[in-house]
Amino acid sequence: MLTIEQLQVQELTLDLEIKPGETVCLSGPSGSGKSLLLRAIADLIPHRGRVLLAGRACEEMPAHLWRRQVSLLPAESQWWTDRVGDHFAQVAAEEFAALGFGPEVLDWQLARCSTGERQRLAILRLLSHRPRALLLDEPTASLDPASIGRVEALIDGYRQKHQAPILWVSHDPGQIARVADRRLVINGAMLEEQRS
Repeated sequence: MLTIEQLQVQELTLDLEIKPGETVCLSGPSGSGKSLLLRAIADLIPHRGRVLLAGRACEEMPAHLWRRQVSLLPAESQWWTDRVGDHFAQVAAEEFAALGFGPEVLDWQLARCSTGERQRLAILRLLSHRPRALLLDEPTASLDPASIGRVEALIDGYRQKHQAPILWVSHDPGQIARVADRRLVINGAMLEEQRS
C-alpha cells in the first residue's frame, strides 16, 4: 500500500491511500501541481508530509532505495548515454516484445529513436527495476493509439502480477475510464474524487 499523509506541494495538500494492485488516476488543469505531487512522492523535491510504502516511511531509507521502490516515470525521461542497452541492467524480452521491440533495440542509438520509441523504452527501463509502486506522469502522451493499448496492457499486467499501487496522471478521459480504479481531480487547492 502507498500511503500519502498531509503531503503539501504548493497550495495543495494530499491525503491518499492506494491499495496494492490499485490504479488511481489523477487529472487537472496544466500547472495545477500534478507533476510536482509525483516528484514529491518520489522524494525528488522538498515537501511537507509523509509518504509510506507498506508502512515504511520514505525518510526511513536512503533516497536511492526509495526511488527504486517508488518509481517515477516523468513526462520527459532523461538518458545518460546514447546506446539503448546501456540503460538496462536486465532485459525482459517478453516486455520488450509487448511494446514492439526485438532484441536488436539494445544496440540502437537513442538519437535514431522517435519520441514515441523513447517513451516506450523509458517505460521498459522503469519496469526493469521491478518497483513496488509506480508514479506515471502521462506515460502515453506521445504515443499512437496502438502503442497506447500495448503500454496500458503491459502496465496492467505488471500491476496485477506485482500488486503494485499506481498513481497515473492523465488528461485523457478515455484512458482514465480504461485504467482507473479511482479518479481524482485537482480543482484549485482541492483534490476531489470523481465517481464513474
